[in-house]
Amino acid sequence: MKTGLLTLFFMLSSFVIVNAQNTFKAILKDDATEEPIIGAAVTIDSLKLGAVTDTTGLVTLTHIPNGNFQIKFKSMGYSTKTKTLHFPLASRNKVFDIDLEPSTNEMDEVVVSITRSNRSIEDIPTKVDVVAADDLGEKGMMQPSNIALLFNETTGVMAQQTSAITGATSLRMQGLDGRYTTILNDGMPLYDGFSGGLSIVQIPPMNLQQVEFIKGSASTLYGGGAIGGVVDLITKQPEKQRKLSFLFNGTSGKGFDGSEYYAQRWNKIGVTLFSTYDHSSAYDPFHTGFSAIPQNGRVTVNPKLFLYLDKNTTAWFGINTSFEKRLGGDMNVIAGNADSTHQYFQRNNSTRLSTQFSLNHQFSDKSQLNVKNSISFFGNNLQQPAFNSTGREVASFSEVNYQYSAPVSEWVVGANLWTDHYQTIHSTQPDYQLTTVSAFAQNTLTPCPWFTFESGLRLDESNVSINTQKNEFFVLPEIHALFKVNTHWSTRLGGGLGYKMPSPFGFENDQYNYATLQPLNVAQTLAERSYGGNWDFIYQTSGDGITFSLDEMLFATRVNHPLVEQNNNSLTNANGYVLSQGSATNASMIIGDLNLFAGYTYTLAQQHFNNQVTWQPLTPKNLLYLDFAYEDEGNFRVGIEADYTSNQQLMDGTMGKQTFITSLLAEKMWKHFNIFMNVEDLANVRQTNLYTGSITHPVFEDVYAPLEGRMINLGIQVHV
Repeated sequence: MKTGLLTLFFMLSSFVIVNAQNTFKAILKDDATEEPIIGAAVTIDSLKLGAVTDTTGLVTLTHIPNGNFQIKFKSMGYSTKTKTLHFPLASRNKVFDIDLEPSTNEMDEVVVSITRSNRSIEDIPTKVDVVAADDLGEKGMMQPSNIALLFNETTGVMAQQTSAITGATSLRMQGLDGRYTTILNDGMPLYDGFSGGLSIVQIPPMNLQQVEFIKGSASTLYGGGAIGGVVDLITKQPEKQRKLSFLFNGTSGKGFDGSEYYAQRWNKIGVTLFSTYDHSSAYDPFHTGFSAIPQNGRVTVNPKLFLYLDKNTTAWFGINTSFEKRLGGDMNVIAGNADSTHQYFQRNNSTRLSTQFSLNHQFSDKSQLNVKNSISFFGNNLQQPAFNSTGREVASFSEVNYQYSAPVSEWVVGANLWTDHYQTIHSTQPDYQLTTVSAFAQNTLTPCPWFTFESGLRLDESNVSINTQKNEFFVLPEIHALFKVNTHWSTRLGGGLGYKMPSPFGFENDQYNYATLQPLNVAQTLAERSYGGNWDFIYQTSGDGITFSLDEMLFATRVNHPLVEQNNNSLTNANGYVLSQGSATNASMIIGDLNLFAGYTYTLAQQHFNNQVTWQPLTPKNLLYLDFAYEDEGNFRVGIEADYTSNQQLMDGTMGKQTFITSLLAEKMWKHFNIFMNVEDLANVRQTNLYTGSITHPVFEDVYAPLEGRMINLGIQVHV
């Protein structure tokens, strides 16, 4: 009898337990697009139960006991949603439809203009990288005088110092020479041709809102020269709340920087005024006899006027001025103690003047007209022992484009005119002139939420003149595709053609100068033509206060018959091509107030000339950048950076040594001011072999490491 009762008891208990194990099923969708959300987390925290959605957005939770339970639905880029249900459910087989709303708080939307589409960076098929305002502010404190330092943390981009004496720096992208990089200011080319040599070290960062990059061929967007890529320096615009700030900075290298920025918008007008004064004394910390940092003084004043004519029409007009005197070389000569032994110097006095105009008119919420114009003047006087050269360059850029946006398709069509005229004063060297007339069209097609296709075509008629003339017509197509696999994964694939007309400017050799160059016979010189592409993969996720992203890009570019320097001080087309290929990896993680970033670039750049393969000079195979920062917002910030550069072949065939450089930044904030300190090159790593030959007739080595060693700067920023 007892045995029978026990058996009945266990049978009833099992029945109750089995029926208490409930199941929950749901399909998660994007509230705006109705697309399934893949990889979303669905949890019952009180029971420590959880699962993720599959490729159809379906999730299943099992072993749920009877009772009331709160279910949480969470995915990166969406607002978290909760739902309370009573188990057992009235319908045990019910599948719930859960819609999640895209969150504006998960990530700040970054809108870019470098592709002319003004889309969010997540929705552009062309791969675009952005250095945002916060990062620009950090780099501005580390080096307020110029923007060279900010390129270190962008994979595939390298600021390469090309002169041991003047500090001139070029911007190399994806392993290609700096002359293949186009630098824009608010979408207009102000730093091309002859004026590009010192541009990177003459642009202060304080008035920049963000910096946008297209790595790889962008000639379809911006014409000849954009073979390696394009950089667009986007300046700040005024807001209704007045902004007035000052920055003062001093360095252990005998340098001083003072900057001012003012901006305010009223009803119909707005203004910005940016001005800087940068000064450094000649600095030779390791007693080489030559300046590691040249004596330098520069004044920059950039006013802008903004007009808000009506609700559909805005315009702005800006003036950019910069005056600089730069003197480097033998420290005795700089100090005024030249003699028969101490004679070498380089004196570089330059003037930059430019105007910029931009007009935007909205015909409707679907169509708009954009007009741009810039006129720039660059004057330069270069003096060396027994050598004096003065050159003047006048360049202009004009563009008009029309944009039409529909729900599925977006069009941009336009035309532009680009002119460049350079002449040497009191020289027999012929003038250099370049005129390019262009028409372009670009279409962005989004047939479904997970796929966007972009295609473009540019037609260029280009004429260059140096003694003789050369006229060529170029057809430049490009295609790019964006696939949004799910909320975590996306990939971009694209490429295009490029070209560069024969030009004597932008080469890396410090000894080279246009006034001493043999005249380039452009009629017998080929235009450099290229083709290349990128393939990019992005993964991003977040949860439990942690955000993680991984970006992997593969790239390859081939330049046919590149223009190369010869030993007889002439330029000729190489018999062959340059092939640069590699990968760029970015990984970032945010854990509360802690930011971790790692960037790695692998570049295999080779010259295939005359059936022989050699390494592309000044192109390290491996570049690694690490950044660790902690910020208590509004209170303090501290960060440490590390840069590794592998050894690289130099112009003379020798190898430069590998370097590992660390830096430390600390900042303390108050309501109206903040103080900061930066220590660059903590381990005092430096290049020791500065020149060969005698101190009277030096031949300078290529620069592959810091010349000045450890640098400390301390400053204050005041917000009024």
